[in-house]
Amino acid sequence: MIKIFSQRLIDLKKIVLTEAAENFSRVEEISEHNTLKVLEAMRRLKISDAHFKTSTGYAYGDIGREKLDELFAEIFSAEAALVRTQFVSGTHALATVLFGILRPGDEMVSLTGAPYDTLQTVIGHAHAAKGSLKEFGIGYRELNLVGGKVDVDAIKNFVTPKTKLALIQRSRGYSLRAPLTTCDIEKICAAVKAVNKNCVTFVDNCYGEFVETREPVEVGADLAAGSLIKNIGGGLAPTGGYIVGKKNLVELASYRLTAPGMGDELGASLGTPRLLYQGLFLAPHVTAQALKGAIFAAGIFSKLGYKTSPLPEEIRGDIIQAIELGSAERLIKFCQTIQKFSPVDSFASPEPWDMPGYEDQVIMAAGTFVQGASIELSADGPLRKPFAVYLQGGLTFEHAAIGILAAAQALESS
Repeated sequence: MIKIFSQRLIDLKKIVLTEAAENFSRVEEISEHNTLKVLEAMRRLKISDAHFKTSTGYAYGDIGREKLDELFAEIFSAEAALVRTQFVSGTHALATVLFGILRPGDEMVSLTGAPYDTLQTVIGHAHAAKGSLKEFGIGYRELNLVGGKVDVDAIKNFVTPKTKLALIQRSRGYSLRAPLTTCDIEKICAAVKAVNKNCVTFVDNCYGEFVETREPVEVGADLAAGSLIKNIGGGLAPTGGYIVGKKNLVELASYRLTAPGMGDELGASLGTPRLLYQGLFLAPHVTAQALKGAIFAAGIFSKLGYKTSPLPEEIRGDIIQAIELGSAERLIKFCQTIQKFSPVDSFASPEPWDMPGYEDQVIMAAGTFVQGASIELSADGPLRKPFAVYLQGGLTFEHAAIGILAAAQALESS
């Protein structure tokens, strides 16, 4: 590092690491708790080499697929789970839930302001999209945030007896609001149920798995869903997503993923089972590595005069670190540097482009072993004010620290 980075940054790194020691210790304690939780679940369910065998075609009676569903349900304290490589993204898993549960004339609400860009196209109320929920006659309303937080007190007047589903986005998405902790989710779910006990509380859990010792279903959510190429896949899952929660609701989602009458009884593994099991086992540790990287980034860039969210000392609800860079040029430079210090495609130079499902041009740095895997060190952001970059992932803290210092140095010398 001495040959790559300026002495100022090397000295700054030492200061930030000293100040982060207490936060790092807390992250490691959470990782140990969650590792034990996963290990105990695998022991209770008697995971075996037999569950790693591949399946093809319809894959009826795939014991590895069935056991993985059971394992996810156990770890998330859920009645049932649907874990499939047939989910192409986290957004696909979320959309599968929405289309599986909602019917024409139903109403869904978002309690965390505007959802992530790609989910807005699924809903269809903010951006026109063929095949959206809006085209199927699904009503939609958003509860505005107050000071970047969910207005829990307003839920009693916002959710009605006719509201079928309440969406709760745990992570910040491309916004600067604070991510939700499980304590926040617990309060929101309780407020919804106090008004309408039949309203489905559904958490977009992307980027939040294993950040804390509890998960959304444990604190009152009916359903949660996310991507296997984020936290829960441990950097090994090659693709896929998951849905966990109440059995009847997971079943409805399964009919949307496959077909009515087929549900969760099909889905070939095609050689992936061991990676999914092993990635899940590693996930608490890998998530801790990413969290330590995020804390380190907050410390470095705060001291360099940038606005960061969360701040270095704040409790976190997800692995994402937002840094307001103030200009498109700095945002592009930051992402290009993260790409340059990646193990894959380091020679490539990302540029902003019109990504499907996004309103603004987006630049993404992801020199990852699994394409688009944001549990690996990656950075992205839309080209709109305040030109914030969203940094996430890092299979190892060492790599995260190198990439973060490299980005800091690139901005200093530009």
